[in-house]
Amino acid sequence: MIIGILQCDDVTAQLQVHHGNYPQMFTQLFEALEEDIQFKVYRVIEGQYPQSLHECDAYITTGSRFGVNDDQAWIAKLERFVIELYQSKKKLVGICFGHQMIAKALGGVVEKSSKGWGVGVSTIKVQRQQQWMDRSQNEISLVVSHQDQVMQLPTDSQVLASSEFCPFYMIQINEHFLGIQGHPEFSKRYSYDLMQARRGRIPHERIEAGIESLDLRVDDKLVTRWLINFLK
Repeated sequence: MIIGILQCDDVTAQLQVHHGNYPQMFTQLFEALEEDIQFKVYRVIEGQYPQSLHECDAYITTGSRFGVNDDQAWIAKLERFVIELYQSKKKLVGICFGHQMIAKALGGVVEKSSKGWGVGVSTIKVQRQQQWMDRSQNEISLVVSHQDQVMQLPTDSQVLASSEFCPFYMIQINEHFLGIQGHPEFSKRYSYDLMQARRGRIPHERIEAGIESLDLRVDDKLVTRWLINFLK
C-alpha cells in the first residue's frame, strides 16, 4: 500500500534535532506495525501535489501550526484537493489540522474553542465501534495539541469518539474519510518539548496540567493499527 503524506507544516528546527519532521514521525510509527507500507510525501504547504490521485492508494495529513480558517492560498488549495479526494472516493485520514480541514471542506464549521488549548494526553470515550477497529476499547488516550475544534459536523458524519472537552474528536464520513483530533504520531517526549516551546502562547496552568497528563498511557499503536485497517 502506498500512502501519500500531505505535509501541512514542519516541526521547528530546534525540535527536529531530537524528534525529526512530521513525515518521519508517521513513517516510523506505521512501519513499526506494517512493513509493506510505502510513503510519498507532498509538501502541500508549498503547493506540491500528486499529478494524479492514483499515485497513492490513500492519503493522510499532518498537523499544522496554522488554522484551517487562515487566509492563505495553500490552505484554500488544500481544501479544494480534499473535496476532490472525497468526490473521487479516495481514502483520507485527517490528523488534527487535517481532521478540521475535512470537516470544513465538506460543509462543517471549525472555530477556536472557548475551552482553550488542548495539550498533553487526552482520554476520549469511544462512542461507536467500526469493523476496522480490530480490538474494541471503551476509551483511547493520545497526545493532543490544538486550540481549534470542529464545532459543526458535515452531512453524513458519524461521531466515533468524543469527550466533554472535544465532542467531535473522531469522525467518519461515509466509507472513505476519517478525521481524528489526536496525534498518534506524537511521542510524549515531543509533547513535553512542544509545550515548553509554546510557553507564553499557552496559559501556564494549562501547560502544567498537560505535563502532568504525560504520566498517562497512550494508545498510539492501537490507533495506528485502526488507521491502517481503515486505509486498506
